[in-house]
Amino acid sequence: MPAPLPPSSPRTPRPRRARRPAGRRRRVPRWAVRGLTACSLAVLLAAGAGHTLLSGVDHEIGRVDAFKGLAGSGRPAAGHGMNLLLAGTDERARLDEETRQRYKLGGAPCHCTDTLMIVHLSADRSRASVVSLPRDSYAMLPPHVDRNSGEHHHAHPVKLNAAYAEGGPQLTVRTVEKLTKVKIDHYVEVDFTSFMRTVDALGGVEICTTKPLKDTYTGLDLSPGSHTLDGGQALQYVRARHVDAASDLGRMQRQQRFLAAVVERATSGGTLLNPVRLHEVAGALLSSVRADKGFGTDEILDLARAMHGFGPSSSEFVSMPLAAKGRRVPGIGDTLVWDEERAKALFTALREDHPLAAHKPSPGPAPLPVDVPPQQISVRVPHGSGDGSEAARLAKALRATGFAAEVGTGAAGTVKPAGAEATPGTGTTGPARTTIAYDPGWDRSAHSLATALPGAGLVQRKGLGPTLEVVPGTDHLTVAKVRAEDPNQAPKENKYGAVRGDEVTCPS
Repeated sequence: MPAPLPPSSPRTPRPRRARRPAGRRRRVPRWAVRGLTACSLAVLLAAGAGHTLLSGVDHEIGRVDAFKGLAGSGRPAAGHGMNLLLAGTDERARLDEETRQRYKLGGAPCHCTDTLMIVHLSADRSRASVVSLPRDSYAMLPPHVDRNSGEHHHAHPVKLNAAYAEGGPQLTVRTVEKLTKVKIDHYVEVDFTSFMRTVDALGGVEICTTKPLKDTYTGLDLSPGSHTLDGGQALQYVRARHVDAASDLGRMQRQQRFLAAVVERATSGGTLLNPVRLHEVAGALLSSVRADKGFGTDEILDLARAMHGFGPSSSEFVSMPLAAKGRRVPGIGDTLVWDEERAKALFTALREDHPLAAHKPSPGPAPLPVDVPPQQISVRVPHGSGDGSEAARLAKALRATGFAAEVGTGAAGTVKPAGAEATPGTGTTGPARTTIAYDPGWDRSAHSLATALPGAGLVQRKGLGPTLEVVPGTDHLTVAKVRAEDPNQAPKENKYGAVRGDEVTCPS
């Protein structure tokens, strides 16, 4: 059963719609709706169209009271940000027989959750953290009434995915809250059909693999390289458990990669600004999922207003840290046991709204290879014998990046360097290649400056002192935005094993 969740904003549809199966399952929750619609809705809202477009499909959302009877029942205290429980079920009742055979979806459903994820949206709406909960995790169900037999059950051990089978969404929420001590604010449930429909509405999702992926159980068969998957193929990709020895853990990693690719697909390009695409994707998404009663158009729009610039780098994915040994439960079989200490730290970070992935520099600037920040580096750019326009351009660009740069006379005067040639159209002479002169005692500063001027040559010149000198060449180098890593921000280790969405999507 799929674990991914397509966002809710139009991405480009593709005329390739591989047949839209009928059913409902994909976990395309609100953060999907948020990620996708963030940019589009910002534009639509400004035009007053956002609410009208989404309200047209809001009434089609299947509603479920996932929090019935939970008030005052010792639930965890609310933390910072918003927590969505995304449940993927294996329902396939509305899929036609041809679709079932094509994508190997035969067999009877277990009416349990095939995928469970906590999607945490930070309080400032700048980050989405997705924590995958293995379906075979050892869990102790709280006392409850069996939704099928009506029997009263005492607390008993199960695999986590059985909570839905015995008590539906309410028991699933109760069990997850008991395990994680994280309060769930919203619940979204998707099935096979909703998953496939949403992927098709997005026009497919691009997935990359460095090795062949073949699973005879689901029919997945991908060669190394990049592939654009339609809804059915995407379902095979996220359901595959027999690709390698990693089984469910490998599947969770593929599901995370898929989610990152969905965000990339939904947020890149100009399709988010297309009202027609927005309505089509939102319609495919919202009309085939079930969500709690408190999550509707107004909530989606409120979130969308705050999520400008949301993209793959804004998302981070974590699989539950597991103990070295599982637990065998009579009548149930082998279960996975969470590493208690690391799990506690993970969910504490989630409640306190802390990032889970290693520190990432802000978009654009590349981190310097050394620890000398540009603000601490003085740079002189000789104007040479020309009109000084190139020197002025370089100095201005270096100042914009943070260097203390100014135009001046070179330490060695304005003698024409060896290899100088005329700059086309100006008559200005200069070396063919831009060079950086530096005193050997300031080599770390020189390498920091070289990072901002990729392609520049480095020349040692004793006596320059702390001021570095950039001699402009006829190559007209572009200054790259750089910054030093902040050792206080960058963790020594990624203790949660989290990855950012831009680290697992296909390279551009």
